[in-house]
Amino acid sequence: MPVFDPQSLVATLAPFEAASRVWIAYSGGLDSTVLLRAAAAVRERLSGPLWAVHVDHALHPDSGRWADHCRVTCEDLAISLRESRVEVKSGRGESLEAAARAARYGEFFALLAPGDLLLTAHHLDDQAETLLLALIRGSGAHGLAAMPLVVDLGLGRLVRPLLGHSRADLEHYARTLGLTWLEDPSNRELAMDRNYLRRLVLPLIRERWPAVSTTLARSAAHCAEAAALVDLAAGRELAGLGGERPGTLSIPGVAWLERTLRKAVLRLWLRRRGFLGPDSAHLTRILDELLPARPDADPLVAWRGCEVRRYRQDLFALRPLPPVPTGPGLAWEGPVMELPHGLGTLERVADADPMALTGPVRVRFGVPELACRPPGGAHQRPLKKLFQKAGVPPWLRPYVPLVFAGDDLVAVVGVCSCAHPPGAPDHASLAAADIPLTALTPTVSQVRWSGHPWESLGFFQ
Repeated sequence: MPVFDPQSLVATLAPFEAASRVWIAYSGGLDSTVLLRAAAAVRERLSGPLWAVHVDHALHPDSGRWADHCRVTCEDLAISLRESRVEVKSGRGESLEAAARAARYGEFFALLAPGDLLLTAHHLDDQAETLLLALIRGSGAHGLAAMPLVVDLGLGRLVRPLLGHSRADLEHYARTLGLTWLEDPSNRELAMDRNYLRRLVLPLIRERWPAVSTTLARSAAHCAEAAALVDLAAGRELAGLGGERPGTLSIPGVAWLERTLRKAVLRLWLRRRGFLGPDSAHLTRILDELLPARPDADPLVAWRGCEVRRYRQDLFALRPLPPVPTGPGLAWEGPVMELPHGLGTLERVADADPMALTGPVRVRFGVPELACRPPGGAHQRPLKKLFQKAGVPPWLRPYVPLVFAGDDLVAVVGVCSCAHPPGAPDHASLAAADIPLTALTPTVSQVRWSGHPWESLGFFQ
């Protein structure tokens, strides 16, 4: 086993040319302290400017003091530090350890810009523990591949440059340099699976097989090669299985695949969409409940951070839908309106005479019993029919902004405007999704809806 040397970071990171930033995931513990100090020692030879990020999980009374320690250390090394505090809540059947990890990586996912690298301090013994946990949990080839050296994360990439070194190597380096680090008391709690393996199981195994961490890492590498072959086959199929909407899957196309290949395609599609892969139970539900459902059904398979739905012949993978805004409506007084719950922005592209209003302009959501007569239409039509014609899925319809002038519906944004009733002023007033349409109020001639969560799917454009 090679002695740890900061120069090894330079060699590991050499393929990543011209990184926008090189981030160190810095907890203050031994491993990340070694990584931070080593990166600082070779910063002039790294592929980008060096930064650190510390995530405070607020799970221990001393977490604030730990954040202070990380801040002081980074100041001493002249490294810019980004601090983040997260709220950790474990879901049903989920450990607090898993919830904390998910929250932490959610912060990393949002942090990384295009070209950024995030370096984490996972080492050889971590790899052995990860493989054993994957075996115990019945993971497949991708799970048994444990932790790859490089993986895409958000808009950047995560790199684990210490995987070739044991914890003993890192501790020797730290003590030689007289480094100080934090000790999280939760690392001694045997109720956590990883701690149980680290403190009780692996030491016993090493008494018989001293090189167990190295051999387990080699097995993980073999599984990684097998997983890469699975992805290669799945990727070839996935290339021709796009649905009608960007980023969706064609349900008839997927249904033609042999079941094992169908599983691999679904897992690869979800990973490429940036989601945590489903466990076997959720994947089976997608195969057996969601894919064969009627085209007009509204099934849902959901797990942490992901909801898989269908509409007509397309399969969608989405972030969890936000709450639907409720109440009598939101007053729209300026040219731009920020919608609640991350639903984006409404913008009046071209303003007409504001004095000609027939009533105050309001925006409402989720009023399905309304009807609208599109311009040129002879009769009013229920919103359900208009949504069907526009190809808007039922689960998305409650989030479509409905614009009112006084008590009159004047536009279903991104779908159509509503023609004026008999006797009302005939003014061009509102357009949805940049399509000029005549409506009731002369407040605006165009409305653009942008920044909503479904833009990448091609809705409301």
